[in-house]
Amino acid sequence: MAKPGVLESDPGVMVKKAIELKRELQRLVKTIMDDEDWSTETIDQAKETLCVLKELKLRKRSSLSFKLQNRSVSSCPDEFKCPLSKELMRDPVIVASGQTYDRPFIQKWINAGNRTCPRTHQVLSHTVLTPNHLIREMIEQWSKNQGVELSNTVQYIDEEGLNQADRDHFLCLLKKMSSTLSDQKTAAKELRMLTKKHPCFRVLFCDSVDAIPQLLKPICGSDSLSSVHPDLQEDVITTLLNISIHDNNKKLVAETPMVIPLLMRALRSGTIETRSNAAATLFTLSALDSNKEIIGKSGALKPLIDLLEEGHPLAMKDVASAIFNICVMHENKARAVKEGAVRVILTKIKNEVHVDELLAILALLSSHQRAIHEMGDLGAVASLLRIIRESSCERNKENCVAILQTICLHDRSKLKEIREEENSHKTISELAQSGTSRAKRKASGILERLNRVVNITHTA
Repeated sequence: MAKPGVLESDPGVMVKKAIELKRELQRLVKTIMDDEDWSTETIDQAKETLCVLKELKLRKRSSLSFKLQNRSVSSCPDEFKCPLSKELMRDPVIVASGQTYDRPFIQKWINAGNRTCPRTHQVLSHTVLTPNHLIREMIEQWSKNQGVELSNTVQYIDEEGLNQADRDHFLCLLKKMSSTLSDQKTAAKELRMLTKKHPCFRVLFCDSVDAIPQLLKPICGSDSLSSVHPDLQEDVITTLLNISIHDNNKKLVAETPMVIPLLMRALRSGTIETRSNAAATLFTLSALDSNKEIIGKSGALKPLIDLLEEGHPLAMKDVASAIFNICVMHENKARAVKEGAVRVILTKIKNEVHVDELLAILALLSSHQRAIHEMGDLGAVASLLRIIRESSCERNKENCVAILQTICLHDRSKLKEIREEENSHKTISELAQSGTSRAKRKASGILERLNRVVNITHTA
């Protein structure tokens, strides 16, 4: 996203926005080309991103037209000019210091985290913007005398690609989230659509501390999400996912007190898309280390592991991704093991369900001692050896042998199974010769330990 606080007149803003959209388009195209599980929704997202790029190009031209028109009113009285933009004000407002500014520009100043008056440097006691009707009437009269039609001027377009009408519509939708069920459903569906198709609308949620609570209000009032209309619940949770994609929103979303508990409840009830999107939201939020801690301490791993055990195909990938990301933090590995993650994952792997993703989680958990003991007790060695023997995926083989080496370091009795495997198939020996560099190193380590035990036995 463009840097907060940059004025619309900055020519670099549109370029930065275009770069971000192009990167998003590149990611989507790469997913379509490389991922066998890509969906038609990914193609829709790519098309929508192209549409936003086109819209940005058109707005860039509009911005240029706006600047050209401003030259014709550059001779207006200084008191009609915004101290920030140095341009004729269209929507003059008064800040707490008593100074008047054009609303879009002072709003950007405040949204950037500034809490002082730009002109007087006085600390603002509040950030409420009060319309200056007197100045507005004077500007309208001057414009009429000069032949400038304010109503026909190009609307302000800020660095996120939004004009004031967009922002007003956004606030109107949020207000409807506290209205009748019909209004809530209509507003939630539109917010879901807007935050999906237009990344700029995701940014609006970080402009106000009340925006997220307002969005979630329809599903907060009940003790159980089962009493909430399923379509409304799905649209609200999916909107939360959409706004969490924006990097600047991740901290705000996760630290909003009601968010994680609502996501945990959504993991347990609602449509499968609601549950899957709740998991995807936790995955997205867990990109920040501080959020990993919040999510782990909240107990969210338990419903994630339960949903993983349930095994619905549409949710498995999102759930596995969320568990992996959260467990990157060491403290969360203990929480996942305590909630039964090892047993659930090994059962899925034995049934050949999402082996790639689940092996990655198992390898991550293998640095926790209790996890290693459980893997040994639950027959992980045989399953891991079978995957090395039968799989064509080098990454899976690498994860398997890394886990096996850790198991052998903590439980020498498991070397017996590996010795029998070696006698029958030479599985570890072959991997030590033909695997990836990491797999070779791990396999060689197992063989050395195996040989050491054999030598000690012979000496005894």
